[in-house]
Amino acid sequence: MPTLRLLFDWTLYRLALLLAAPLIPLRLLWRGRRERGYLQHWNERLARGPAPAAGALWIHAVSVGEMRAAQPLVAALRAAHPDAPLLLSCMTPTGRATAEALYGSFATIVYLPYDYAWLVRRFLRRAQPRAGILMETELWPNLIDAAARQGIPMVLANARLSARSARGYARLPALARACLARIAAVAAQSEADAARLLKLGAASVHVTGNLKFDIAPPPALLERGAAWKAQWGQRPVLLAASTREGEEAPLLRAFAAAAPAAVLLVLVPRHPQRFDAVAQLIESAGLSWQRRSELDGAQLHAGTRVLLGDSLGELFAYYAACDVAFVGGSLAPLGGQNLIEAASAGRPVLVGPHTFNFEEATRLAIEAGAALRVGDAAGLLENALQLLDDDAARARMGEAGLAFVARHRGAAARVAGLVAPLLKAR
Repeated sequence: MPTLRLLFDWTLYRLALLLAAPLIPLRLLWRGRRERGYLQHWNERLARGPAPAAGALWIHAVSVGEMRAAQPLVAALRAAHPDAPLLLSCMTPTGRATAEALYGSFATIVYLPYDYAWLVRRFLRRAQPRAGILMETELWPNLIDAAARQGIPMVLANARLSARSARGYARLPALARACLARIAAVAAQSEADAARLLKLGAASVHVTGNLKFDIAPPPALLERGAAWKAQWGQRPVLLAASTREGEEAPLLRAFAAAAPAAVLLVLVPRHPQRFDAVAQLIESAGLSWQRRSELDGAQLHAGTRVLLGDSLGELFAYYAACDVAFVGGSLAPLGGQNLIEAASAGRPVLVGPHTFNFEEATRLAIEAGAALRVGDAAGLLENALQLLDDDAARARMGEAGLAFVARHRGAAARVAGLVAPLLKAR
């Protein structure tokens, strides 16, 4: 029966890929209308182009968050294996841009082909990596199967699996079990993640913690943020970071209705292709505003109520420049974004009700006194304004955030320790 179920799951998966094939170029063209990066490097998505150096340590990080989370692991692996080439693959243009900025001086960066058996086989034959590390929960069945057949050990690093995601994988239980059984080591973020992964069929699961605790705020960005704050004057600053579609409009309405004129809202959308759409939302809310991209060499006007953070790679600077930080993706049912960065900058953190993608980190931050949960946009403004009026409360939460992050560091060394014996075996 298990063999029949596996055959059924494989058939469904491959049929879905076959049906999706004609839509892939259309999707790339459609997304390329707003984000030109989707129109580039199509040869890499077909496992073509210059071959990477053989014998590399290969890390796959699908987009921006995963690529940034890999930073401490990349540093640990480079320190432990200084002679090994490094190959990073991703799926999105913003992920690629992030990789170029962080690792472009020493690593090869490519798009990972779509999960068609013949494409991933070609990719692995050309790359010949010593080992592959999949960041978070990137379970691509054909890729994992091809790696096993070619003797390439695979590690699932910084693995997280929400209850919702676990239910999704359980729809094809035999295929999920077959994938996880071929993973040489799973480095889970938490005990809850480990339990769900074990239940799905993972064999070698270790709780190593969250790599994002190991990311130190870059001093240059902290200095940049401090300089912004000085330029903006003595105004209280509320930051809404990594906001997603459906969150900005209610937040702007609540801000227009409740916030004193002196308070500055810095609004930083998660996805750059939405910058112009969010600008229109600010206009519709009737609030005076400026763009961060137009501030270099210019002053923030005294009457500006909203600053649109339409820049990339400056999130730590935004955290350093604010007094209170709301971390988006959590007012709408989207699972939340990474609140660890805000805590590591020593800022009080507010999150919405939907944080299932960062369940463990959010729970720990709230328990530590570093974060508060709010129910909706009105509650967000109410709590933010209370904090902006209470210097002592902000200081306590900021200090609690720094201590919270410091307590949970060390995941990078633990994951690198799992990878080392796999490299010796090859």
